[in-house]
Amino acid sequence: MLDLNDLAMFVQVVRASSFSEAARRLGMPANTLSRRIDQLEGQFGTRLLHRSTRKLSLSAEGQVLFERYAPALDRIFEIGRLHADEQAPSGSVRVASMAGLFELIGMEWLVEFYARYPRISLDFVLDDTPTDLISERIDLAVRMGIETGSGFKTRRLASNAMILAASPVYLERRPAPRTLRELAGHDCLTISTRQRRGTWRLQGPRGSQEISIDSRFAVNDMRVLAQACVAGLGIALLPQLMVDPALTQGKLVRVLPSYRRASSSLGLQLVYTSRPPVPPAVAVFAEFLVAKLDETMTDPSSHHVGR
Repeated sequence: MLDLNDLAMFVQVVRASSFSEAARRLGMPANTLSRRIDQLEGQFGTRLLHRSTRKLSLSAEGQVLFERYAPALDRIFEIGRLHADEQAPSGSVRVASMAGLFELIGMEWLVEFYARYPRISLDFVLDDTPTDLISERIDLAVRMGIETGSGFKTRRLASNAMILAASPVYLERRPAPRTLRELAGHDCLTISTRQRRGTWRLQGPRGSQEISIDSRFAVNDMRVLAQACVAGLGIALLPQLMVDPALTQGKLVRVLPSYRRASSSLGLQLVYTSRPPVPPAVAVFAEFLVAKLDETMTDPSSHHVGR
């Protein structure tokens, strides 16, 4: 019985006019390809190709075989390609995310994703305040510091560490607080919420403590909050993951470094709204995000804050 793979190899050799070039296109050793053609000739009981060190040409029998089977093989492989395209993930994925997500990764990853999955479209809802995932028809959420209901499947990406920071410009005007109590007398920058709470709960040497603050500037975008801090507007409680590069570059300075807000349950996480099985388009984008965020956390120099 004829092996269609051997016939396809024969067709590729004829079209390439070279065993070495055909082997390169097929991704296999040239001697293996030559052996397979020998086997095919053995099945037909005749020489299909005339070979020399300089030239490769078809025999009369090889010409008949090529003309008869090459078009049919092309149609078979085209059907295979169309079937593969139909099986490829497709559709729209609606993503709720921190507004600073693209500050963490950059936009170039979208180019890579679309090249890999041309039949998937992405619709982003960017907001650092909680989004109603159901009413907004969200498929996947990237959250940090936001509590998610138990009805959703979550995937933890990193612990949440929020640190106090200020710019050298601000600290030239206002000496850095030496105690948590002194923080209440400083200009503080906060994420705006519906509750408009004027307190920060922090963990430090004495455990968990709550301090009242004077919020002189509030915004619902963590990226803008970090930029305001770099500009010298005051002291902010910011994700360490986001501001590590600014600290390294000297644009920001840790304030009260023995205090932070940390919570494993409110860390950086993916939230799926679909019940299993997760739609293929959502699944592949989630895995892509996980890989990219892992790269970002492994290489902090790739973050961009206050640019």
